[in-house]
Amino acid sequence: MRSLTMVLKKKATYIQFQIILILLVFSFQMLPAQEEPTKLTLQDAIDIARQQSPDALIARHTFLSSYWGYRSYMASYLPYLAFDGTLPEYRSSISPEIQGGSTIYNYTNENTLSGNLSLNQQIGFTGGNVSVSSGLLRVDDFNEDTSYFVSNLVNIAYTQPLFQYNRMKWERKIEPVVYEEAKKKYIEDMEQTSITATNHFFNLLLAQIEKEIAVINQANYDTLYKIAQGRYNLGKIAENDLLQLELQFLRSNSNVKEKELNFENQLFNFKSFLRIKEDYDIELIIPDDFKKVMVQYAKAVEQARYNNSTVLGFHRRLLEAERDLANAKYSERFNADITARYGIDNNAQFLDDLTKDPSDLRIFTLGVSVPILDWGVTRGKIKQAESKQELVRTAVEQEQIDFDQEVFLLVSRFNMQYDQVKIAAKADTVAQKGYNITKARYLIGKISITDLNIAQAESNSSKGNYIQALWTYWRNYYQLRKLTLYDFERDQPIVVNYKELL
Repeated sequence: MRSLTMVLKKKATYIQFQIILILLVFSFQMLPAQEEPTKLTLQDAIDIARQQSPDALIARHTFLSSYWGYRSYMASYLPYLAFDGTLPEYRSSISPEIQGGSTIYNYTNENTLSGNLSLNQQIGFTGGNVSVSSGLLRVDDFNEDTSYFVSNLVNIAYTQPLFQYNRMKWERKIEPVVYEEAKKKYIEDMEQTSITATNHFFNLLLAQIEKEIAVINQANYDTLYKIAQGRYNLGKIAENDLLQLELQFLRSNSNVKEKELNFENQLFNFKSFLRIKEDYDIELIIPDDFKKVMVQYAKAVEQARYNNSTVLGFHRRLLEAERDLANAKYSERFNADITARYGIDNNAQFLDDLTKDPSDLRIFTLGVSVPILDWGVTRGKIKQAESKQELVRTAVEQEQIDFDQEVFLLVSRFNMQYDQVKIAAKADTVAQKGYNITKARYLIGKISITDLNIAQAESNSSKGNYIQALWTYWRNYYQLRKLTLYDFERDQPIVVNYKELL
């Protein structure tokens, strides 16, 4: 009977176990699936930044501003067609008029309609202006109940400054350089966006690695502390070792919270710069899959001098200094203006009669301005412009030397950074293996807790050093691209389809 009771109890227990197991399986199936974090490479982050980051948008609109400024300059040399007129002008007034020593008051009651169509063209090479115009005037005199027309059928005019500063000539030299400088500056700004994205990527990656290390250290010290408690109870270790492990365990708990907070802060900065609004987890992939690229200094300097906007800026500044000197030489000195005008005009009571027997209009004007005494003002301005030109030339020469030196240093740092990454990677591997060996030896009582702490610190720092070495490599890589506007990995210049920006 007792055995039967025991069998029944065992069966009941087994049935309860089966029910609990079924409920557990069912509850796990009802739980929402754990979403995998979105994995991003360095190139992914850079691509996103170049598409939608604030820096990329600012670079695009800065270029567009320069583009439309250049378009406006180019349009100023195209023919300009304009219409102006008075539609209408009605006048009803009394005006005095002196005739033969007496004043006569005339009553005016008339309406005027006028229109003029003109075509103007600037001549950039000479600085002159040519225009062709045609105008028509209709007057309705309500006092006399009459109407008449006045017409400028054709009016051709040309104005040419002589011995004067030609603004358009210098604009034709400088404005294309300014626009080309803006195009190069846009590419540099986009490469700077890549550099900034790289910095945000590695800040987050370093925080991610440090958080992972902190969690691992917390688990390790938790295990070691529990083992140490058992060994202490058996009298195999001193109380001081137990207290040190307890202290390390408490510090590891605090360190996990600190690294998690730092990770969240860096994640916020990363998403903010890339303008990622979705709230999902991100896991960064260490960018260590790259080939060794050796950059020749001579080629880097050649490409930098040809592509970089700074070098174009040197050329522009020299042209501007030369322009300012020309302006000082021609301003407020002897100058003249020639204006020649030829036209055909007529007046008639009826519109159809305007083309009958038109009159010729001929005007020729030569205006002259000659300063007699300016007390050396003009000469002083010329000397000032000459001094400024020399200052600009000297500054440009020195800045060109500094620019070449910057290229040399960056090429040197980049070429040796690949080996630094490999050394840091090897050091990280060695430090990790050393820690694992030290941990195993500590567990069997061969070394002290101090040796374990030292190995732990070296393992942690070696991982950070490796990430820092990678960071330096990629930062130098994109800085070299920005400085030369050349892709040394593909061995080709960095080009942009500017039409896609419009």
